[in-house]
Amino acid sequence: MLVMKIHISISKLLIGLVVLISFGNIAIAQGQDKGAVDGVVRVSSFDVDATPPVGSHLTYDPMINSWDLGLRAKGIVIQGSGKPIVLCSVDWIGISNDSQDEFKRVMAEAAGTTPERIALHAIHQHDAPTSDFGAEKILVEAGIPALSFEGSFSRELMKRLSDAIRGSLKHAQTVTHIGMGEAEVFKVSSNRRIIGPDGKVRASRTSATKDAKIRNEPEGLIDPMVSLISFWNNDKPVAVLSYYATHPQSYYRTGVANPDFPGIARFMRQMAVPDALHVHFNGAGGNITAGKYNDGDRKNRLILAERLADGMKRAWEATKTEPLKATDIGWVTEAVKLPLKDDLITMEQKMHTENAVFRANNMSKLVLLRRQQSGKTIDLSCLKLGKARIVNLPGEPFIEYQLAAKAMRKDLFVAVAGYGDYGPGYICDEKGYGQEGYEAGQASASTAAVEKVLIKAISKILK
Repeated sequence: MLVMKIHISISKLLIGLVVLISFGNIAIAQGQDKGAVDGVVRVSSFDVDATPPVGSHLTYDPMINSWDLGLRAKGIVIQGSGKPIVLCSVDWIGISNDSQDEFKRVMAEAAGTTPERIALHAIHQHDAPTSDFGAEKILVEAGIPALSFEGSFSRELMKRLSDAIRGSLKHAQTVTHIGMGEAEVFKVSSNRRIIGPDGKVRASRTSATKDAKIRNEPEGLIDPMVSLISFWNNDKPVAVLSYYATHPQSYYRTGVANPDFPGIARFMRQMAVPDALHVHFNGAGGNITAGKYNDGDRKNRLILAERLADGMKRAWEATKTEPLKATDIGWVTEAVKLPLKDDLITMEQKMHTENAVFRANNMSKLVLLRRQQSGKTIDLSCLKLGKARIVNLPGEPFIEYQLAAKAMRKDLFVAVAGYGDYGPGYICDEKGYGQEGYEAGQASASTAAVEKVLIKAISKILK
């Protein structure tokens, strides 16, 4: 009898162990990553080639060659606090609407998480591709060449990202500390909108401004700071994320795919800190260019890159680290429906009569309209990392949104990434719409009411 009782007890114990192991495996498979089980924060990184083949169509021109530095898609996977979180930045002009959905779905599946926990951004270089599967579908069905929206390479990049993310998880590194540092960048950014005495835009300081009088106008409202958030395994850096707001063009429309001056600056910093992947994000740079400091001379690409890299270097040297635990990490999203202009519907006719550049700039706004009519929304998100916050915004938001986010939480280290879902195009503040100008016109899908919507959402996710 005693032997039988012992056998029964051992059997129950084995069954219990099997149940616990099975439950753990199911949790991990469903996104409760290993870090969430053992309380350890882990970060893995991925870096893939995002350069399309010669002969494909960039946003504005057929691609005739690639540069010494190609286009990259870089990012990190954070494990340890619920389902994994993925942050990704791509050297493309924009990823919009249906393409955002599909990229996030594929990346989430690879990371073992959900699409809501993916932040996918473009840096917005102009000699680079764009992606919107919704625009591709509309054009093909209308019998219009898709050109820049032809999605073959977008689908190839999704596969590359999926493979890279899956592979990265096998090499995730323990993260013990978070680093925060910032520094001023000198003579790169300037506000592109020159306001006249009537309160309206009288001139636009484009990325390459030939007119010396326009270049000599005051720098205007910018955020001069580059913000760095880094992940550390004790004293070893694992990954560095940088955030700086400006249009990233020195010169473009060359047909040669290249990452322009932010890509060069990122490369310089990668060489300086080789053990950590450097991922760069463009901030709320909708009304910011390098136009005050760039007349279009091609030598300025290196000069601007060196100035940005110098700011990144000083931000790195100013970095202070703090311990990071799984409980210090949080992720929150806020779905928004943007107030859209009534005339977006006219794109259904204009796509037949306007040229390819017009379609490249505007088709995604029509897709956004149809998506919102069907009940779809755009997510804003915020990543909490101890005292740091990363706010992820859609479109080409004005610098006012970035400055507002930082002002809302002066007690925290706030970094802002724009150029998430590129569908809305420019997102001015209410005052900016009243000032008119290029950004407030057809280049923007939204009405002036968008400021209240976005400020409310930013405030909510920061609190």
